[in-house]
Amino acid sequence: MKVGVLALQGDVREHVLALQECGADPVIVRRSAEIAAIDALILPGGESTTIALLAQVFDVFELIRDRIRDGLPVYGSCAGMILLADRVLDAVDGQRTFGGLDITVRRNAFGRQVDSFESDLSVKGVTPAPLKAVFIRAPWVEQVGQGVEVLASIQGSDGREHPVAVRQGTILATSFHPELTGDHRIHRYFLEQVCRSATRIK
Repeated sequence: MKVGVLALQGDVREHVLALQECGADPVIVRRSAEIAAIDALILPGGESTTIALLAQVFDVFELIRDRIRDGLPVYGSCAGMILLADRVLDAVDGQRTFGGLDITVRRNAFGRQVDSFESDLSVKGVTPAPLKAVFIRAPWVEQVGQGVEVLASIQGSDGREHPVAVRQGTILATSFHPELTGDHRIHRYFLEQVCRSATRIK
């Protein structure tokens, strides 16, 4: 399976290293021919509006959107979650997403860069032991659609529990950055559960 990491902006290198340590052979992608040739895709953390804009500049926005709709396994962390969401709160004017994930997210829900934090988090399906989750200008999920499974939640500043890891079929998204911690259980879950289930469906 050829797993691509979208290399338009964000923490691309960290995802590549995490995949390599999971035994995968990732490829960096940014051109249409490269994206057309992959079997799965990772959308890294970074700046969601910049990634979307550059995807349009590189003329791959519609290709990525269509491949996700056609069932391409995809994992998005932080900004990647925003890019996968069907609905975005506090979006900038004209902000576009690839969509495909039936959730409503709120951008920068946990605050600004100075409000970044770490938390021990239990994630459904990713071994019983908690993992250390790094939140940097992170979104949270305000609403999930009927077909979306919540894998982990955390209490927000509003006192409510908000999903921060979700899955819908071949789409996985987290508010946090597992690529920054050296704990690769989320990447293994994506490779072994999400991608494998997509292969079985085919």
